[in-house]
Amino acid sequence: MFCTRCGHDNPDDARFCAQCGAPLSRVEYASSPDATSIFQPGSFDEAGLGDEQGEEHAGAVDALPPGSALLVVKRGPNAGSRFLLDQDVTTAGRHPDSDIFLDDVTVSRRHAEFRREAGGFVVHDVGSLNGTYVNRQRIDVAALAGGDEVQVGKFRLLYLAGARTIGEEQVQAR
Repeated sequence: MFCTRCGHDNPDDARFCAQCGAPLSRVEYASSPDATSIFQPGSFDEAGLGDEQGEEHAGAVDALPPGSALLVVKRGPNAGSRFLLDQDVTTAGRHPDSDIFLDDVTVSRRHAEFRREAGGFVVHDVGSLNGTYVNRQRIDVAALAGGDEVQVGKFRLLYLAGARTIGEEQVQAR
């Protein structure tokens, strides 16, 4: 069972996450004829992930609540760490009060914000010294798509989108 807070793979009978201590709950989606799930094969390979890494994160993405996303640290300190984007605004920076605490001198205290908007998440650089990059392009604001690489200081984060709900339909975000 994957933790929806940090993405850690826990035993099926676990009640709390062994990584972050969050309570675990089984999410059962009611099947209805109006529900549609879309999966695009190869989306992990297009993101530069091998099959093993793609499969490793696929379970965590499947466990995400609708309308949320996951950031996975690809490079930098804490490689492999996962951060859940499940709020309207998630802050990232070196300040200890940041939602995503990235402890490195290349990261500004208040570096970036991930904002949930109609179609998914948008990353905003909030005046950082070293800039925020999406797919190696410096940005002020950028809409994120599944598989995008976000660079904050020397941290490289892989953006993985969860399902989103549109009316009665649950759709796998691209």
